[in-house]
Amino acid sequence: MGKRSRLSNQAEEEYNIWPSFTDLMSNAFMIITLFLFLALFKSLFLKLTADETELDLSQSQALVRQLRLRISSLEQQVGDKTSQVKELKSEYDSLETKFANIQNELETTESELTKSKGEVNSLEDRLAQNKSQFDSLEDKLQKSNLQVSDLKTEVKRLKSAPPVVVIQGSGEFQFQSGSATLPPKLARYVSNDLVDRIEEVTQERGVYVVEVIGNTDGQITRGTSNLDEQLISVARGTVPIDNLKPGSNADLGLMRALAVVKELQKVQEKGRLKDIQFRAYSGAQLYLPSGKFAPNSQQASPERRRIEIRFSPLGQAENIK
Repeated sequence: MGKRSRLSNQAEEEYNIWPSFTDLMSNAFMIITLFLFLALFKSLFLKLTADETELDLSQSQALVRQLRLRISSLEQQVGDKTSQVKELKSEYDSLETKFANIQNELETTESELTKSKGEVNSLEDRLAQNKSQFDSLEDKLQKSNLQVSDLKTEVKRLKSAPPVVVIQGSGEFQFQSGSATLPPKLARYVSNDLVDRIEEVTQERGVYVVEVIGNTDGQITRGTSNLDEQLISVARGTVPIDNLKPGSNADLGLMRALAVVKELQKVQEKGRLKDIQFRAYSGAQLYLPSGKFAPNSQQASPERRRIEIRFSPLGQAENIK
């Protein structure tokens, strides 16, 4: 019995597999659960990856569209550039043809130039031979032009009439009746203003003779003239002009002209009016200021009483016998 009981317990222990089965199922469940978790994680990972891939794909598609537009634009530009290149090539071919023609013409021109150089050298030799002659002729021409210019200037100067300075014998410049003594203001005018004017005119025109002409009105001058005896002495300065006595208007005009000449000669002695000759003349009552003959009138006429200053070049005297 005891032995059968031990055998029975041993058999029960051998055929009691439930705990092992339970452990096996637990392990299997854990493994399956692990696989499920792995499958879930894989699914989530794949979904995230798919979303990112879809986003990248969308962006890539947009980029592709932009690239296609860019490529289309570049293809159009390439087409335009290709047309331009064709046009440029056509122009280049045309220019190349022209260049070839020009090169041929240049070679022909160089050949002609070589021939012309010999002629130029010959002409240069002839030019060098004639240059000295030309320079000599040019110098002569310049001298001739200067002479012509000087002659024209001289002719123009000679043709132009010098002025006539008229000093009216009235007012503060009026002589006393029958006298040739210069009034003080007239004497100052002659010594200053008239001297300046004479120098100006003579320097401009090369005049060497100044004629002083005394003119009177038609009033009769009565008395005995002593000009025949005293005039030369007064002109030489040995006798004062107050010693002269007029016997006519001709005498009186000459006396007054001589008084002006003597005043100018005083200035000349001080160094001015060099090389100028003075001559005194009388117009008496013969001429009006216009130069016409005066009427036969014995009335007082202040406008006719005047001293005229005339300028003339010193000419060569011609003796007629």
